[in-house]
Amino acid sequence: MNVLGVQTSPWALVAFLLYVIMMVAVGLITTHFSSRGIGEFFLGGRKMKSFVVALSAVTSGRSAWLLIGVSGMAFTRGVSAVWSVVGYVLVELFMFVFAGKRLRYFTGKKGDITIPDYMESRFDDQRHLLRLVSLIPILIFMTAYVSAQFSAGGKSLSASFNVTHQQGILITAGIVIFYTVLGGFLAVCLTDMLQGIFMIFALMILPIIAIVQFGGLAKLLSSLKDISPGYLDPLALSVGALIGFLGIGFGSPGNPHILNKYMSIENPEKLNQTGLIGTVWNVLMGWGYIFIGLAGRAIYQSAANLPSQDPENVYPLLGSEHLHPFLFGLTIAAIFAAIMSTASSQLLVASSAVVRDAYQKILAAGRQIPEKRLVWWSRLVTLLVSVIAIFLAAYGDKLIFYLVLFAWGGLGAAFGPAILLSLYWKRTTKEGAIAGILVGSVTEIVWYLIPSLRAAIAEYVPAFILSFIAVVVVSHFTRPPERAEEYLRYMKGQLE
Repeated sequence: MNVLGVQTSPWALVAFLLYVIMMVAVGLITTHFSSRGIGEFFLGGRKMKSFVVALSAVTSGRSAWLLIGVSGMAFTRGVSAVWSVVGYVLVELFMFVFAGKRLRYFTGKKGDITIPDYMESRFDDQRHLLRLVSLIPILIFMTAYVSAQFSAGGKSLSASFNVTHQQGILITAGIVIFYTVLGGFLAVCLTDMLQGIFMIFALMILPIIAIVQFGGLAKLLSSLKDISPGYLDPLALSVGALIGFLGIGFGSPGNPHILNKYMSIENPEKLNQTGLIGTVWNVLMGWGYIFIGLAGRAIYQSAANLPSQDPENVYPLLGSEHLHPFLFGLTIAAIFAAIMSTASSQLLVASSAVVRDAYQKILAAGRQIPEKRLVWWSRLVTLLVSVIAIFLAAYGDKLIFYLVLFAWGGLGAAFGPAILLSLYWKRTTKEGAIAGILVGSVTEIVWYLIPSLRAAIAEYVPAFILSFIAVVVVSHFTRPPERAEEYLRYMKGQLE
């Protein structure tokens, strides 16, 4: 059902189908490479180039919420919505240039494929406690995250083309499953790169055309100033809202589907260049989010004039009314790209938690398992996780909503402090990392469940801070690994 009132054009459908064909082709082309072994399937053999890593890292972290949500927020709040972009742009620049480089050097030296691999190696955890503690939130949050992306894909397709929500879920899932199961990490990175190009195209061209058709930037800003005196003021928000917006960046250091992109680059020294590319891409996308919302507000004046009176509908509506149908098809493909780039990366992380972290490293520890068998197990588990995600997307909306509220911030709070401290502070201990994971996860949930606390400040901010404190305090009272100084030298590129 076309809830946005968009007239489906053959040209829009052609544009969208061309996008789908490209994604399927990548899956077919990369099948042979991903079949070589589990390192290739989950990490691309650590042979990714700068441009691919840059676009894959930023697009996999930018789900449909940013494409649709930030535009809607800018429509409602005005220029102050820019702070929701600033936090993650700055944090991810730091991760590319500094922390990501250390992570890549260490994991390359130790042969680590997943974040639980890294945690176990960094703290010499022979009893697999860190791996077990890490596995559970990763598997739960990532499966829920994937299901939410499938649901968003279904909503996007049903809003733009004449299909039901359930049919849209199946179409979304089918495409993601196809190229992820066949092509693994390489397919995910290459499709992320292509999808990043789709996203940047839509986010650049749509606001520019809308502003030109409105009469120019000066006329647009004049119109927006008349709406509200503070609409164009970037500081027209409370301190709590500002901290909450900036705190979105706290999710980036702890989300495995972003961290594994840094681990995959062929040359760690290229991460400076990669960070520049990724940051430019992040800034351009952020500009697009904000100006789509601002242009939409000037044109439509009020949410009452939008379909379903929902500010988040401003992006597809603006595209349908101001672009040629073929270009509109590309803007819908951009929404789909944001959804699929996130879902495919998260699907691989969930699969790796089962095959690598649970099966190979715990249940079958000490056994020699052929690499190709592990790849086929990985494909099977990827398919199984996808089926669970499809079921949750179709029938468990409330459960998905509840879990996804914690996924980005929860993973950031659980793993971010432990990972950052482990990369820079030799006194970080296994017990401290476990405490940080538990405190971050519990704080995220409890804070959200208490309305008065949630109203004061977004839950992921105190969750991250308390997790950080927990790691430091517990580490002070426990013994660090004997090889901690040696490991920090690895992280600096001193690998011998």
